[in-house]
Amino acid sequence: MTKSLQKDTNKSSILVVDDTPATVELLERNLRTRGYRVHTALNVHQAIRILKAAPIDLVITDLRMPGESGLDLVRFVRENLEDTEVMIITGYATVQGAVEAMKTGAEEYVVKPFTDEELFSAVRRALNKLADRRALQGKKSVPVNAPPGLIGQSDAMIQVFRAIEKAASSNATVLISGESGTGKEVVARAIHYASPRRSGPFVPVACAAIPEGLLESELFGHVKGAFTGAFQSRIGFFQAAENGTIFLDEISETTAGTQTKLLRVLQDREIYLVGSSRPRKIDVRVIAATNKNLREQVAKGAFREDLFYRINVIAIHLPPLRERGSDVLLLIDHFVEKYGREFGRPRLRFSDRALGVLRHYSWPGNVRELQNLVQRLVVMTEHDLIDVPDLPGSMRFSTTGSAAGPLRSLAEVEAEHVRTVLATVGGNRSEAARVLGIDRKTLREKLKKHQIPG
Repeated sequence: MTKSLQKDTNKSSILVVDDTPATVELLERNLRTRGYRVHTALNVHQAIRILKAAPIDLVITDLRMPGESGLDLVRFVRENLEDTEVMIITGYATVQGAVEAMKTGAEEYVVKPFTDEELFSAVRRALNKLADRRALQGKKSVPVNAPPGLIGQSDAMIQVFRAIEKAASSNATVLISGESGTGKEVVARAIHYASPRRSGPFVPVACAAIPEGLLESELFGHVKGAFTGAFQSRIGFFQAAENGTIFLDEISETTAGTQTKLLRVLQDREIYLVGSSRPRKIDVRVIAATNKNLREQVAKGAFREDLFYRINVIAIHLPPLRERGSDVLLLIDHFVEKYGREFGRPRLRFSDRALGVLRHYSWPGNVRELQNLVQRLVVMTEHDLIDVPDLPGSMRFSTTGSAAGPLRSLAEVEAEHVRTVLATVGGNRSEAARVLGIDRKTLREKLKKHQIPG
């Protein structure tokens, strides 16, 4: 006997398989309360018929059933359905059974009796892993309005794409804020090349990289004899950007004198070459960027308030990578393809464990750090499958990663970690206790407390 619930395209599709009708009914009812679409089967044969007929995101199966077992179903899914996750439930728990289930391909292993929260937590974890894998494999398309060079489908990035579209349609000054490495210059280029000025030059200026004494001359140019060493006249970045866009990166690093001159440029649309008293009209759009909070800089007296309001006509804030969810996986996929082609290397694949680490790492260097990591992996790794040991130690042992995922109780986190260590060491409790830094007696108490097989 099989049943299907009414469609809800906003929720995942789950197949529940158990030879006990009461258990099937209970799981079905509980999952329905969370909005999941549920199919049910009382044996493996029924389950396989459903899997062949309908797309299923997650299979929840009992381990021991008459005839073919839950492990047989796990093998079928792993051999035939790469886009489906599997979760084992059982009332006959052993360490060996858990290890075998994990090795066969089950993502989660839950022991009866379990609470509703234990069930829903395991379901969420399994579906999150599936979503991560789909994102990495490109099964979710990047929004059609994403500008060239920008990748993402998080809510924060969708807002950025919309802001770029609006900014490109005007000639107003733009201020792009965000941490270092978030892609502020990429956004500036996207605005320029989507604007009516696209046929004009795009001139990036790294304000922080130019010595203080040279910045004014570099920006506005100078006439012959303006200062020692000025043997001939030279145009500056503003003149080079005529009819196009100038991008002033890290504008907060400019001096008070340079800020005054920039204010004049924005007000009067004219510049003075160093050493000249005659103004020159310019037609240049200004886009500025900063990794600092300019409002705070104004309050401290480190940045001119009038200049801040001149450049902050259109404000675009780029979110840090740690706040962009599965965009991390889309970017990994992009850079894997990019550097695989560039260096002529086979396409890298990532284990679910490695994806989990990367997905929840804090990324202090943002997209730039991710790009450098993937490039290094493509060049230096001799095998095609990237697992956790292949990642830098700062990522493997980061304590901030778990906080980025769904919030869970301390007991849940502890139970999951104990299960993971047990599965990793093949069920060897002595080795598991050593890895966990506890004695065997304490381990036995934790196994009993969390109802972990063993």
